[in-house]
Amino acid sequence: MNRLTTLEIPSGAVGIQWFGQSWFAFKDAQGTVLQVDPYGPRTRPADEFIHPESPLDEATLPTDFVLLTHVHGDHTCLESIFRIHNAFPATQFLGPAECTDLLRRQGIPASLLQTVSAGETRWLKGVQLHTVYAKPPAGLPAEGIAPPDVEHLGFVLDCQGTRVYISGDPVQSFSQHEFLLAPVRAHQPQLGLLTTHPTEGEFPLLDGSVEMAVKLKLQAAVPAHYACFVRRTYDPQQWAARFPADGPTPLLIPYGGVLVFRADSPGWKTAE
Repeated sequence: MNRLTTLEIPSGAVGIQWFGQSWFAFKDAQGTVLQVDPYGPRTRPADEFIHPESPLDEATLPTDFVLLTHVHGDHTCLESIFRIHNAFPATQFLGPAECTDLLRRQGIPASLLQTVSAGETRWLKGVQLHTVYAKPPAGLPAEGIAPPDVEHLGFVLDCQGTRVYISGDPVQSFSQHEFLLAPVRAHQPQLGLLTTHPTEGEFPLLDGSVEMAVKLKLQAAVPAHYACFVRRTYDPQQWAARFPADGPTPLLIPYGGVLVFRADSPGWKTAE
């Protein structure tokens, strides 16, 4: 059984487990479990994957909802999605139209699919889901950034007042554009799960990620999109070292570890 399944979550808090890359699971005090971008392929060549085995047997984590930020294979992994669906046939899947269209074509019942777009709000049992853009659909022509190949979303989860921002794969200059920042900031997230990389031009670089956290007025931030692929990982300590002393607190969740976060608590704890 997965540790998040048995972990008691205090009222107003959220438990967050990280499985590498952008794969997170969340549990609120009422026991609602959501996963975001599950990515657990079983075939893992040593020259491609850091870890020889998937960090989670999907059948060990009963899940109410799966959120998909975009249709790229490391965020919409059919292998993981079908293991979740087969183990928990009532699980619902939410994401942009490209994701839900793909799942429908692959045989996931339409009754389990919800297409979401930026600007929408949904209730997922006791969790309120706000959807925002990660990449602008029109690109950023002034910066030479073409429209993205697929729709890229981010999410803000509100768990009884504790709000978590999931960035998805944001455009590199996200922190420079108020029209991208403002819709996220409007939901007042206290914690951000932020995709970054020190050299890849698609995402915010380390300093850009820190600037996102500062401009979004986060209390704390967690790095994402690493510890999976051999050639696409990075040292999260380099990211953490860039935060200002009076800025958001950088938090590092161990691979497979659990963070229990509550916005009005004086501190946070990692459940080993």
